[in-house]
Amino acid sequence: MIYLEWRRRKAKDAGEGYGTGHINEPEQIAIHSLPNPFWAILPLLIVGICNKIFIELIVRNYGVNFDFLAIGIDGISPIEIQKLAAVWAVEGALLLGIIAVLILAFKRLKTNFNARINLSIGGALLASLNTASEYGFGAVIAALPGFRALNAGLASAIRDPLINEAVTVTSLSGITGSASGGMSIALATMSDTYIKAAARLGIMPEVLHRVASMASGGMDTLPHNGAVITLLAITGLTHRQSYIDIFIMTIIKTVAVFMVIAIYYLTGIV
Repeated sequence: MIYLEWRRRKAKDAGEGYGTGHINEPEQIAIHSLPNPFWAILPLLIVGICNKIFIELIVRNYGVNFDFLAIGIDGISPIEIQKLAAVWAVEGALLLGIIAVLILAFKRLKTNFNARINLSIGGALLASLNTASEYGFGAVIAALPGFRALNAGLASAIRDPLINEAVTVTSLSGITGSASGGMSIALATMSDTYIKAAARLGIMPEVLHRVASMASGGMDTLPHNGAVITLLAITGLTHRQSYIDIFIMTIIKTVAVFMVIAIYYLTGIV
């Protein structure tokens, strides 16, 4: 917040305003035609509440694992419900949120509907393909011998599980160019090691989760990262205009990871 306030004051002193020449600008909306605030926020509430409800219902009704043989389907391996429950729940909740928007704002949406739906599809594909391409790039990197050597070197050089996890996750995120990719690869290869070391030292799993989540955004701030590219594409800005602030904010967040680790070791507060 100190950094953002400093940047705001600096921009104000320089007379900088909203700027000109941006792309992807939203269409102007007449102030007098805005919807009731309650109806505007209702779809977001539906997504949040239904996401929570669906997760509990899915786990309760399907259990820990689901075997397709139970419904007469052979040849498909059993699936671990807990690993997929969050994905299924948020997809169902988003679907209900979309339906709510269609019902509540149909009169507004039907105007120029084709152009708007095309814009929405384009934005969704942009985000999906950017992330998928970076994740695929990361998977290729993870299969190389040099990657395995780096992974083994980090594991042997840093003994503390929390610091090892933070350094490993942020390093792999930088190598793969993806926060989710780096975190997934790190935890897929090292999670058992981290869990055993944490249990031996009395560290709660929640601390491991928080450290990994925050650390994933460190080296992930590189210019080729899918999230950075998607953010700039949607906002209509360029790396020259915005990257310095993105870089500094993500670096601050990564430094905060080690502050979290220090506070936990000193006080035991998660």
